[in-house]
Amino acid sequence: MIIAAALCPSPPLLVRELTGADPVVADLRDACAGAVHALLAARPDVIVVVGPGPDTTAWPSGSRLNIAAYGGRPAQPADARARAARPASNLAQSAGHAGRPVPARPGPVPLALGLGGYLLDQAGYTGPRRLHSVSEDDQPADCLRLGKEIGDTAERTGLLVMADGSARRGPRAPGHFDERAEAFDAEVERALRAGDLQALEGIDPILARELMASGRPAWQVLAGATHGSALLADVMYAGDPLGVMYVVSGLRDPRIPGLSRRRR
Repeated sequence: MIIAAALCPSPPLLVRELTGADPVVADLRDACAGAVHALLAARPDVIVVVGPGPDTTAWPSGSRLNIAAYGGRPAQPADARARAARPASNLAQSAGHAGRPVPARPGPVPLALGLGGYLLDQAGYTGPRRLHSVSEDDQPADCLRLGKEIGDTAERTGLLVMADGSARRGPRAPGHFDERAEAFDAEVERALRAGDLQALEGIDPILARELMASGRPAWQVLAGATHGSALLADVMYAGDPLGVMYVVSGLRDPRIPGLSRRRR
């Protein structure tokens, strides 16, 4: 069962090693850290990281973001000692979303999953984790089924969803300006603020693709995983500082205390 969730965007600027002492969007970074700490405060048995990727598949839990590929110098993660102490087979045969063995995969982990793992490492999390990418080509029903599979376990599961909104919110945005982007993002933000995650099920994948909203499939995995759950929601950040809509939110079971109230 899902006892808590955190929603964060996935821009590389979240990585301290890429921006140095002068972060580009300090309040966004702080909000992501707060959402992850609130997720850990729920004391889940396992954390599942979900984010967009080239295909829908599980990744080994030992996968980490290659910071050097983005021009940074790799830093020692907070859980480096714990991972070094694990048998090598644990990294190549980590559990998938349904507990099945996951073979070592070629190539780098998708950016969104790598950033999710980075946030967990920065928060000092050393517990079990599972990584699952979801393809932009997946239809809403596919995403909802994957979410239900993730949520339908006996474990107390925490869900970290890495997802961006539209990337067409201004002339300097990656996709330039599209007048439909503001209304699209406003509806997603409304649903998150209201805890109305079922509203995310109806996002049109064609419109999301046109607006370069890469987080659409991950949002719908979140909706499937939490369907029928009465989770309290707290939006800690919502803005488009680089022409891309970023929303940071925490969701938790109301029986579990202590959700950060920082907002922007």
